[in-house]
Amino acid sequence: MSGRLLRLAFAGGGTGGHMVPGLALLDQLSAAPEFEPLESLVWFQSGRGVERQVLQGLEARLGGAQVDRVALAIEPPSGGAPSTARTLTRLLPEALRARRALRRAGSQVLVGLGGFTSAPAGLAARSLGIPLVLLEINAAPGRATRLLAPLAREVWHAHAATCPGGRADGRHRVMGAPVSPRFVRVQAPSRPAREALELAPDGPLLVVLGGSQGAGALNAFVRELAPRLVASGVQVIHQVGPGRLGEGAAPTAGYRPVEYAHEVPRLLAAADLVLCRGGASTLAEVGAVGVPAWVVPYPHHGDRHQERNAAALGAGARVVQEEDLAGQADALLDLLGPGGEAARGAMRSALLDLVPAEAAAQQCARLRALARPA
Repeated sequence: MSGRLLRLAFAGGGTGGHMVPGLALLDQLSAAPEFEPLESLVWFQSGRGVERQVLQGLEARLGGAQVDRVALAIEPPSGGAPSTARTLTRLLPEALRARRALRRAGSQVLVGLGGFTSAPAGLAARSLGIPLVLLEINAAPGRATRLLAPLAREVWHAHAATCPGGRADGRHRVMGAPVSPRFVRVQAPSRPAREALELAPDGPLLVVLGGSQGAGALNAFVRELAPRLVASGVQVIHQVGPGRLGEGAAPTAGYRPVEYAHEVPRLLAAADLVLCRGGASTLAEVGAVGVPAWVVPYPHHGDRHQERNAAALGAGARVVQEEDLAGQADALLDLLGPGGEAARGAMRSALLDLVPAEAAAQQCARLRALARPA
C-alpha cells in the first residue's frame, strides 16, 4: 500500500462552488501531519470546461496520489439544472458508472460537495455500503442535500439554519465551511502579497471575483468604472471568467483583467476590498482572510441563498443588489479612497470571529474516522 492509507471520493462539479470546498479539504489533508496522505482520489464531475480551470494542477497538488476524474452526464453541457426527463433517463446509468469507479478505486468515503453530480455518485456509494457525507455550506440547503440527506451517514453544515428543524443532531453537524490553510488572516493588506503580484506597494487594491465563470453584471460595472478607479489611484485585478476577457476594460498600468485567478489566497491577502458574488466558498475565504467585501448576490436563485450567505458576514460585507450596482459607483470610490480607510478597518474588525478557523481540520478528522473506523 506504499503507506498511503486514505482512499477518498468527491462528487461535485459544474461550478467552482461545488469544487473549491473539496480542494480546501485536500489542502488540509496535505498540510496536516496528523492525517494519513491519500492513496487515491476519485472525483466525480459534470464534464464542463470550468472544471479544468478550478482543478488545474490537482495531481501535482496531491503529491503523487492516484486521481481518477469521472464525468457523470447528469447536468446539461451548457449548464443549469437538468430537466426531470434527463435526470430520470440518466440517473441509473450514471450511478452504475459511479459504482464501477468506486469499486475500482476501493474508495472508503464519498463526500458530496453539491450539484446534481452528487446524486448518482451518492446512490452508488450507498449501494456499496460506502459512507456518504454531504457538505452543505450555503445558508439555504441545496437540492442535492435535500435529496441525499436520508442516505447520508453524516451531513456537515456551515449554518445551523440548514439543519432539519434548525438544530444539529448526531448526523447533522454544524462545522462551518472548509477553507484551505493557504488562506491566512491579515490585519492589513499584505506587502509581500502585493510584491508577489507585481503591484505597487501603496494605494488601495480592488479585487473583483465574479465566481469561477465570471459575472456579466460585475464585468460591465467594472469596465465602465475602471478609468475612474485608476485615475483615483486604485489598483484593480478583475477576474472576468474563462473566455470573457472582452467583457473587461483594456489593460492599463493600474487595471489587470484575468480570465481565472489561481492565486486567490494571495489576491485576498493583498486586497483592500473585494467586489464579488455571494457564493459560499468565496465568502468563507473572504471571511477567513478578513478582507471587506461588497457582495452582489446572483439575483435569479429562487431561494436567494447568496443574500443569506452574505448576511453571515455581518458588518464585514455590504450587500448591493445587481439592479442597484450602477448607482453605487461613487460610494465604491469613496470607500476605496483615503476617507474610506476607517470604514474598511471597521469591516475587517467585524470579520474577525465570523468564520470558524478549524472547520477543514475537524472535517478531515471525521473523514479519517469514517475511512478507518476503530
